[in-house]
Amino acid sequence: MTETAPRPTLEAVAARAGVSRATASRVVNGGDGVRGPLVERVRRAVEELGYVPNQAARSLVTKRHDAVAVVIAEPETRIFADPFFALQLRGISKELTAHDSQLVLLLTEGRADHARVGRYLAGGHVDGALVFSLHLEDPLPELVQRAGVPTVFGGRPGWGDGTRSAVYVDSDNRGGAREAVRHLVGLGRRRIAHIAGALDQTSAVDRLDGFRDVMADADPGLIVAGDFTPAGGERAMRELLVRCPDLDAVFAANDLSASGALRVLRAEGRRVPDDVAVIGFDDMLPVAEQTDPPLTTVRQDIEEMGRLMARLLLRGLDRRGDEPGVGGAPSSVVLPTTLVRRASA
Repeated sequence: MTETAPRPTLEAVAARAGVSRATASRVVNGGDGVRGPLVERVRRAVEELGYVPNQAARSLVTKRHDAVAVVIAEPETRIFADPFFALQLRGISKELTAHDSQLVLLLTEGRADHARVGRYLAGGHVDGALVFSLHLEDPLPELVQRAGVPTVFGGRPGWGDGTRSAVYVDSDNRGGAREAVRHLVGLGRRRIAHIAGALDQTSAVDRLDGFRDVMADADPGLIVAGDFTPAGGERAMRELLVRCPDLDAVFAANDLSASGALRVLRAEGRRVPDDVAVIGFDDMLPVAEQTDPPLTTVRQDIEEMGRLMARLLLRGLDRRGDEPGVGGAPSSVVLPTTLVRRASA
């Protein structure tokens, strides 16, 4: 059994820096009222000794845990199969790391997990929560509100009853969908179909609304609900070909759905884009650049959305200690989208 060296103490840091323990504590824990030269001496002593602050003691001083819960309202199988979540988590992780804060990932496989997540959030383990991929009627917003933790949502919340406010980060889903469908119209396509996403999520509803903004007189049979997955895109594409065999374009609610639609079109002998033009939404490069043909799609900056979610939450936490009337709560952000043209349309 290997013996380990004792961990450096705050007293050792104070002795090395030639200051009192109280002064060393204020510097290590981010307190004010210490002159610049003393701050530098303490920091140098921390680095030389390899001192690591005791998180429990630090929390007593700063009232912060330096940890943020990331709650994703999807089953594990979806999260680890969909590049969207990896990109958003990467953005969140980069921002939290830059602020020396830890990411605590909480997954909700089913309804039984919601109570567990609610207890954890209410238990004082984290400074705040980032919650995304919400579905309508999801109990998570109420659980988060009951837990009393500052929260930023990924995507526009769908309660819309005027009784709850929320800070969120989203993309211009409706505007991006309009641009995609206008592009198809500009190519001379007239029988344009839409493979919708899961319609219990606001992003899917907004993209469907954007499609209808341009195709107000579209045959209802040209709209089929999917679920944001490749398999859902395949099912929807087969159904569309049965309903409307003469369709000449498809706008899919995301890249994964579009990839499924492309496989079905190829299997049915439909040439893309000659016979049927296809546009997706997301511009996830592992998907969009590797479909056959490469996918024209609406780009949203998924990683930046994650980074902004974390930034807004941390900014709100920093402002909680401000005097009344100083700073103010952060505002929601809606990021623009752009159409990226490739070979499919």
